[in-house]
Amino acid sequence: MLENSLPTFALDAPTLQNPDVSLRREWLVTNGLGGYASSSVAGANTRRYHGLLVAALAPPLGRAVLLSKLEETLQITPPGGGPAQSFALSANLYPGVTYPTGYETLELWTNAPMPTWVWSPIPGLRFEKQVWMARERNVTYIAYTLRALPTGSAALLNLVPLLAWKDYHSEMRAYPGDLHATWSAPSEPGRLSVTLPGVMNVTPRPLSLQLFVLEEDGAPFPNAWFTAQPDWYRRFQHPRERERGLDYEEDLYTPGAFSALLQVGQTLVVAATVVGADAEEESISEIEPPRTSRAGRIARQAELIENAGADDAFAQALALAADAFVVPIAGGRVTIIAGYPWFADWGRDTMIALPGLCLATGRAKIARAILASFAAFVSEGMLPNRFPDQGETPEYNTADATLWYFVAIYRYIEATDDLAFLRETLWDTLEDIVRWHQTGTRYNIRVDSADNLLYAGQEGVQLTWMDAKVGDWVVTPRIGKPVEINALWHNALRTMADFARRLGDDKTAKRYAQVALATARSFAARFARPDGYGLYDTLDTPPAREPDMSVRPNQIFALSLPFAPLEPKTPLAASIVRAVQDELYTEAGIRTLSPHDTQYYH
Repeated sequence: MLENSLPTFALDAPTLQNPDVSLRREWLVTNGLGGYASSSVAGANTRRYHGLLVAALAPPLGRAVLLSKLEETLQITPPGGGPAQSFALSANLYPGVTYPTGYETLELWTNAPMPTWVWSPIPGLRFEKQVWMARERNVTYIAYTLRALPTGSAALLNLVPLLAWKDYHSEMRAYPGDLHATWSAPSEPGRLSVTLPGVMNVTPRPLSLQLFVLEEDGAPFPNAWFTAQPDWYRRFQHPRERERGLDYEEDLYTPGAFSALLQVGQTLVVAATVVGADAEEESISEIEPPRTSRAGRIARQAELIENAGADDAFAQALALAADAFVVPIAGGRVTIIAGYPWFADWGRDTMIALPGLCLATGRAKIARAILASFAAFVSEGMLPNRFPDQGETPEYNTADATLWYFVAIYRYIEATDDLAFLRETLWDTLEDIVRWHQTGTRYNIRVDSADNLLYAGQEGVQLTWMDAKVGDWVVTPRIGKPVEINALWHNALRTMADFARRLGDDKTAKRYAQVALATARSFAARFARPDGYGLYDTLDTPPAREPDMSVRPNQIFALSLPFAPLEPKTPLAASIVRAVQDELYTEAGIRTLSPHDTQYYH
């Protein structure tokens, strides 16, 4: 079977039954729209961002947590009747207590072919759950399978859906009154429809959350029923938010409970989806049968591995993980999600990640679409830094996203030799970007004619990747001539010279090469520290215009870009590596500031 060839990561019973570990291990599945499902492997939501259906209502933005989780209980009646034994499978964190603690009977968790949990509460009982999402649909499947049961026993599965209707950056609070819920209309057996209030600042209109109780072939599950019992479950704790200094408590709503009798080998699937209340509701015929959806997901994983040419398990796992971040949007831009659970798409992150996520995985067509898509958003010679969650006008407060665009395009041309795309789609945009940077654009981004270096910044704005801001306080403003911005500027000029040569325009290639050479000479002369310890971090910072001597990792870009401004086999290059090695290198990664700096905080 295809799923047997997929790279597998598994957690055993001792790991899963230790809450100090299993509450910190998280799983994630995505839908190619920006939506996702995620939680801890222990079963408790430990972040406000966790949920079984976190839908992208305005793909890839507008994320809202709608189906937070399912409370799961398995009741086993012994042969001949008698009192049933109840086994809680889920887990929740409340103030001062964890209840229930279903992870205590977990036997196995594995990632392949999708997140899978296996419980074995008593000898002879084996129960399995799997979670996955439909491709490019806000649909999550949660499948429960009774694998083994003590002879003569009967099994009853109880599921309590816990709902939210919130922007994923917020915590849910109890809402006055009960919601309208409808179970199993005669024309649609096996469906629970709940009308949710609008998610403010995402969509103010009501939403219709659909929960289908299905067999694997998509038919309504037999011997399943719903008991209406609207209520609120209160004061769920989210410790990861508490660690971040944020509000960390929420309430969740239930309309009631599903119950179903299970036979050995039988699978019950809850399919959760959402539509606008003013649109036609989903029907069973519109939901891809779970068996078909699951098989399609497995086949896609095998195809991704084959396209990437990955021949070892680690590379295969990376190829599969990369797919979660690439989001082709029908009728719109193609982009890359900067990170889960809370980031959307950022220009800087997209361009930095594109070669690895798209080119190294054999998906040059996706890379091409992303590059073309972002070209349409260039404004005053700048790429957007961020597309806000609520779909407002893109934000252009970045000095480096545009320059990373040149790196991404160069890597694409290197991999594909797609000169027609360069000539017909990108060239004019790239020339326009260079002109704006030379003459001046937003936030005082401009070339200083005195030294051919790029100046950027103004009070109250963070333009580089070091963009932390608390209220009105810009933590690392770096106004002036940051070292990596100028390394990237030189790289952009040299890239233009290379592109012009490839396109047969030697005159233009020579012009860009001359400007790049002047920039490189100024770079080496001005950024080199007199103490022989690498490069200054920023030049000409107001008001004193003294160079910033902070030892930061930004200087390493002067050696690592496709067209670096410094020669590698020189004393200056060696001093950069030495400074980074001595001051910033750790086994966990590179520090952003030397611990010997007076501004360094432990």
